[in-house]
Amino acid sequence: MSGGGRSVAAGALQDMGWFVIDNLPGSLVPKVGELAMSAKGGYERVALVMAGFDDQVSAEVQALRSNVKDLTLVFLEASTDVLVRRYESTKRRHPLVTGQTLTDAIEQERELLVGAREAADLVIDTSDLNPHELRERLSSHFRDEAAGDTMRLTLESFGFKHGLPRDVDMVFDVRFLPNPYWDNDLKPLSGKDPEIQDFVTDRKSAQEFLDNVETLLTSLLPAYEEEGKSYLTIAFGCTGGRHRSVAITELMAHRLNELGWRPSVVHRDVDK
Repeated sequence: MSGGGRSVAAGALQDMGWFVIDNLPGSLVPKVGELAMSAKGGYERVALVMAGFDDQVSAEVQALRSNVKDLTLVFLEASTDVLVRRYESTKRRHPLVTGQTLTDAIEQERELLVGAREAADLVIDTSDLNPHELRERLSSHFRDEAAGDTMRLTLESFGFKHGLPRDVDMVFDVRFLPNPYWDNDLKPLSGKDPEIQDFVTDRKSAQEFLDNVETLLTSLLPAYEEEGKSYLTIAFGCTGGRHRSVAITELMAHRLNELGWRPSVVHRDVDK
C-alpha cells in the first residue's frame, strides 16, 4: 500500500545485496522478472517493487512462478489511521486522492489491493514498525537464501496493551506467569536477562507450558512445511511485552534451535 513502507523495504533489500528495481508498474513485472532472472541478467536475488497490482498482474505473477525457482510476493500494509498520520507528516499526496478525502483514498486503494494481499506469500503490517524495525523484519525473512524451500519461522514477543500483532499466525498468552514488573530489582531488566528467565520459569506451570508448546510445535511445524507454507510467525504476549513474553520467546527459540528449526526472534515491545 502507498505509505506502507515500500521505499524502506527497497532500501533494506538493496543493502542486503539484492538488485532492486523500484516503482515498477505492475504490468511490467512479469517481463522484467524474466529478463532479470535470465542467464544474461546474471542476478541471484532480484526485488521488483511494484506500484499497482490487479487481477491480470496477479495471473502473470503466478505464471512467473513456474519460471523462477524461488519467488516470494511480499505485501506491505498499515492501518488507515497510521497511513493518514504518515501522509500528513510528510505532506505527500496520496496517488488516488482526487476529490475525496485522504481516508477515502486509502480505503479505495485497500479495496483495489485485496487480490494482491490474497496472492502474497508474506504479509507485513508496518503500523507498529519504525523503518529500522521493518529492515530487521525483512532481514530475518530473507537473511538465508541458501535455505531454499525451508519454511522461515519467526518467534515474536509483544505486549497486549500495545495491541495484537497483525501479521502473526499463532498467538500464546503468557500472562498467567509471575510478573517481574512488581519486583523493584527485576523491573529494569528485560526477558533477555537470565534473572528474568529464571523468575518467570520458577513455577512448575511455566515448565509445563514450555514443554506443551514444544510438543505442539514439534507436531505442527513439519505439517505446515509439508503443506508448503513459506513463512510462519508465532507470537507470545504478556501485558507490556518486556518481561514474560520476551523470556518465553527466548527460551522457546533456544529449544527450537536445538531441534534444528533456526527461528528468527523479534521483540516488538521490549523497549516501550
